[in-house]
Amino acid sequence: MPSLLSSASLAILSLVAYVAAHGYVQELTLGANLYTGYLPYYDPYHVPTPQRIVRRIPSNGPVEDLTSIDLQCHGWSEGGIVGSKPAPLVGTIAAGQTIHFNWTTWPDSHKGPLLTYMARVPAGTDITKWEPGTKAVWFKIDHVGKDQNGKWTAVDALTGPNTVYSVRIPPKLKPGQYLVRHEILALHGAFNYPGVQAYPSCTQIEVTGSGNALPVEGLVAFPGAYTPETPGIVYDIYTHPTNAYPIPGPKAWTGGN
Repeated sequence: MPSLLSSASLAILSLVAYVAAHGYVQELTLGANLYTGYLPYYDPYHVPTPQRIVRRIPSNGPVEDLTSIDLQCHGWSEGGIVGSKPAPLVGTIAAGQTIHFNWTTWPDSHKGPLLTYMARVPAGTDITKWEPGTKAVWFKIDHVGKDQNGKWTAVDALTGPNTVYSVRIPPKLKPGQYLVRHEILALHGAFNYPGVQAYPSCTQIEVTGSGNALPVEGLVAFPGAYTPETPGIVYDIYTHPTNAYPIPGPKAWTGGN
C-alpha cells in the first residue's frame, strides 16, 4: 500500500500544470513573526495535519460565483460548516505593524487589484470557532489597482523573485481577534460576467495595542460586497490599458491614521 507521503507526491505531480496557472498565500509575516500559510497540495496529505493560522482552501483555483459563500474565504464547506472551516491557531500582531503576504508565483496574465479586509470577532467568541456567515462585518483596510503608467499590482508587484504584498494594520485599531481577508481579483477574463476571478485567503489574528478605533460605516458582507454591476467587476483590461481602474468594494478604512 502506498504511504500517505507517496500519495501526496502523486497528487502534487498530477496537479503541476494546474498549480502553475494560479496562486495562493503560501507564507505570512505578522510583525516579526513568520507563519506558513495553508498549503492545499501538502497539508491535506500530511500526517499529522499541520496547524495553521490561515483557513484552509480547496485549491489554488479561483472563485468566480459572486453569490457563493466560497467568495468569503475561498470555501471548503463541509459537515454543516458554511464557508471556510476555521483554523486551529491564531497569529499575533500589534496595531500599526505590517502583514507581509507571500504569494506563490503569480501568472503574468492575471492582472488585477489586491484588496484586504478585516472582520472583528464578536465579544465572547473564539475565532477558531467563528464563521461570519453572510453578515456585513467586513471593513476594507487597503486596496491597490494599477498606477498611472498602467502597471497592475497583481502582476507587476507579484512576479519575479519578490511575490510579497504588505499591508499595515490600522495603528489605532481596537485590540481583539480579527479575520483578515486578503485577495487578488484577476481580470484577464472580466470583460463580461462571469469572468472575474477572486483568490481570497482568510487569516486569524489577535491584534494587540491600546487603540479604541473601529469603523462605523462601510461594512460589507461576503457574498454581497460584489455584484456584476459593481464598478471594476466587469472590466476589459485589454481596451483600457492606461485608464484609471475603479477598485470594487468600499473605501479603505485607516482607523484615524
